[in-house]
Amino acid sequence: MALLIVNLDKVIGNAQAWRNTFGEQIPDLPVRFWPDAGEVKDIEYLAFMHPDFGLLPAFPNLKAMFSRSAGVESFINHPKLPKVPLGKVEPPGGDPMMTEYVVMHVLRFHRDMPAYQAAQARREWRRVPIMRPEQRRVGFLGFGMMAKAPALVLQSLGFKVSAWVRSPRQTAEVPLFHGRDQLEPFLNQTDIAVCLLPLTAETEGIFCARTFAMMPRGAMLVNVGRGKHVVDNDLIAALDSGQLSYAALDALWPEPLPPESPLWLHPKVTIMPHVARRPTVAQLATEIVANIKNLQAGGSLLQEIDLAREY
Repeated sequence: MALLIVNLDKVIGNAQAWRNTFGEQIPDLPVRFWPDAGEVKDIEYLAFMHPDFGLLPAFPNLKAMFSRSAGVESFINHPKLPKVPLGKVEPPGGDPMMTEYVVMHVLRFHRDMPAYQAAQARREWRRVPIMRPEQRRVGFLGFGMMAKAPALVLQSLGFKVSAWVRSPRQTAEVPLFHGRDQLEPFLNQTDIAVCLLPLTAETEGIFCARTFAMMPRGAMLVNVGRGKHVVDNDLIAALDSGQLSYAALDALWPEPLPPESPLWLHPKVTIMPHVARRPTVAQLATEIVANIKNLQAGGSLLQEIDLAREY
């Protein structure tokens, strides 16, 4: 039995940090780092980020895979994708970094900070009516682990919070809309939209001229999902027309954003270089270990990805 790590040690921590953390939590698990896979028959678990299954060998005894990638669209349809369960490695209660990031941008827009910054540059003493939180409606597209924590923080501050999800759920901490038919009524009552959706064939381009027109005039967008959720030209047109007031984009397409992109210098756009959160080796290793121990006890992956749904 062994775990093979592919690329994680190159983007988060280093090989020694991963060895030390796994050694503390599951000392009997050998940990290897690609391309030093050793005997491929020993590999029962694979943990990766940005894998190239065209280069990886077949692992005859593979039991499960763990993906750190925010999305799986780049490899989910690869012909050499092993036919074993695939799971996400995310903290079950969300990540405080994502929570602070989302709350920060919602509060920036709610309190009209970009306009105050522009007024300061003009040396203008700008005093305008201020909206209270209970007058502002924040809508989350996606209501998984990463969305729930910031949604509840904003709700505790007095904001009217709701969410839109793909399928109906029995209970939730905020009012829920679901399915394609309820997207328009959801957007009709959303002043600040926060996108935390996975990228699938159904969600690509979900923020476009058609959906921007569904939102109240002057609405705002915070995208921490994927870059392809937003049609850039439609976003710029909506901002220029006043249909939207502001947009904060942490995920873009392509990345890095090309220097010639008009988004860089648009006065109503905040560009962030995909920095909403940075998980630690300890966070990720802990979740991988929890999954392995659950599998060894006869259970299943804690956060298994549905290959048909692509999330």
